[in-house]
Amino acid sequence: MDDRNSVEKCYRLMYEGMVNKDEELLQKILESSFVLVHMTGMRQPKAEFICDVLDGTLNYSSARHQHIDVNIKEKEAELTGKSLVHAAVFGGGWYTWRLQLRCRLKKMNGVWLITEARASTY
Repeated sequence: MDDRNSVEKCYRLMYEGMVNKDEELLQKILESSFVLVHMTGMRQPKAEFICDVLDGTLNYSSARHQHIDVNIKEKEAELTGKSLVHAAVFGGGWYTWRLQLRCRLKKMNGVWLITEARASTY
């Protein structure tokens, strides 16, 4: 698999882990220093993010990917993904979000890992 496909696969796997509440998968694809920057500007480190996914604070039922753009420079990559995400977060009701994630990734020991994701709408 080439680097572009590997980077895109990380994005898809992150959503798979979020929808399925799969801690092992999220631990595997998110780098230890990972941070999610929410639309509100709140910064959530990896452990807290995974905990909130597992306990339902961040609830995801589906993600339909509309567009994924990948730019790679050696062992670093930027990915912008636009997806229709059905979610209920922080006690709110279920809603389908037009969610854009701008992700940064690093290739470490031959494996691409997500180091940051910034959420916004599109």
